[in-house]
Amino acid sequence: MALRITTLIEDSPGEDTSLEYEHGLSFFIEKDGHSILFDTGQSGAFARNAEVLGVDLGALEKVALSHGHYDHTGGLLPLTGITRSFELYLKECFFQKKYASKEGRYEFKGNAFNEEELERLGIPYRLVEEDCTELLPGVWLITNFPRVYADEAANPRFVLEEAGVYRLDRFDDEVVLALETPRGLVVLLGCSHPGVRNMLDHVKAQLKRAIFAVLGGTHLVEADEKRTADTVEYLLGEVSGPIGVSHCSGKAAMEQLKAATPRYFHNKTGSVLEV
Repeated sequence: MALRITTLIEDSPGEDTSLEYEHGLSFFIEKDGHSILFDTGQSGAFARNAEVLGVDLGALEKVALSHGHYDHTGGLLPLTGITRSFELYLKECFFQKKYASKEGRYEFKGNAFNEEELERLGIPYRLVEEDCTELLPGVWLITNFPRVYADEAANPRFVLEEAGVYRLDRFDDEVVLALETPRGLVVLLGCSHPGVRNMLDHVKAQLKRAIFAVLGGTHLVEADEKRTADTVEYLLGEVSGPIGVSHCSGKAAMEQLKAATPRYFHNKTGSVLEV
């Protein structure tokens, strides 16, 4: 049951200075002879990195996008110039128009394609609704996260627009990818807008398995000191193996994890995790 996860792009440069980096996230997963992509960064840079790293994107079977923000979806259209043989998985509310607000101004943060574009390109896609969807044997998309932790309430800075009206974005479109290994689940996070504790609790409840490793974004960059400390404590207690959070996790959370355990690593562009 071999598993290899390559971070094709992340906010930080890795040791290989020939790799591009940007604010965004993309994971290439090889599991039991299957190839999966989770998120595509904000541009085609992830695909150029894949070429440098010897990653064959032409072999992709499944692509899943964690949520409808540009820094996780912007590379999808460039990917279609390389291959269109994959099946795409999105939450059913993925195409809502997403913005960030600041002092009465709104900045578009959504993705650059719609359903019509996917159909024109001939990309087969599935809009998932169920809490748990099995993509391949031992590979699941998890969504519909219960909101249990009061301090993981939706950030009022993020809004949805419909017919000129802005309302709070609860990120009901967010999904995570969970991968089975003999040592427990490996969970890949996009940004964890619904709250990483809410999300990981739901993963465990759905799959009835312990969590071995977590990689991705936890969106603690804007969290207060107590929420950050509580989340760090949660991760230390619930994750038995590597904790490779970065992207939107914030300096404070990453420094606390680094100080607390050697199991933490800064998951950067070009990082590889093998289980």
